[in-house]
Amino acid sequence: MLSPSLKRYAWLSIAAALATIALKTAAWWLTGSVGLLSDALESGVNLAGALMALAMLTVAAQPPDDDHAYGHGKAEYFASGFEGFLILAAAVGIAIAAVDRLLDPQPLDQIGIGLVVSVLASLINLATARVLLAAGREHRSITLEADAHHLMTDVWTSAGVIAGVGAVALTGWLWLDPAVALL
Repeated sequence: MLSPSLKRYAWLSIAAALATIALKTAAWWLTGSVGLLSDALESGVNLAGALMALAMLTVAAQPPDDDHAYGHGKAEYFASGFEGFLILAAAVGIAIAAVDRLLDPQPLDQIGIGLVVSVLASLINLATARVLLAAGREHRSITLEADAHHLMTDVWTSAGVIAGVGAVALTGWLWLDPAVALL
């Protein structure tokens, strides 16, 4: 049986997702970058994953009963699988937005401040992922580990988006923004 205290890590992930949604949406709003929009959408996926993690950790923390003699720990596998599905769904949504922008390039605005805001959001995700991964390993929680890996994926994709938007600022090549979002 899992410790009910593991739910606090899911709450941390939820708080991080809400903060990064706000920050990344602001970065997109400031710049108009489809790459930053895709990054903000991915943070919405992070929120859904964190909510699922909380739900499954709650179920897994229940004691054994007549129908579940060994407890409810296997519920965590649902959260892990859901995280994988969410990553795939986000990739499809991002690809659609990026192809649209490739066909109709748009100039970007206020790139500097947009990138600073996006970097701040990525640092929140990085710190949260490290805490979740350590807790997941310590408590042998596949849910926390899956959520941590999902957040680390977001950190790496955000780094790519930030580099792409920065490259647009340096070169003026508008097609780089949606191309990086596709990658």
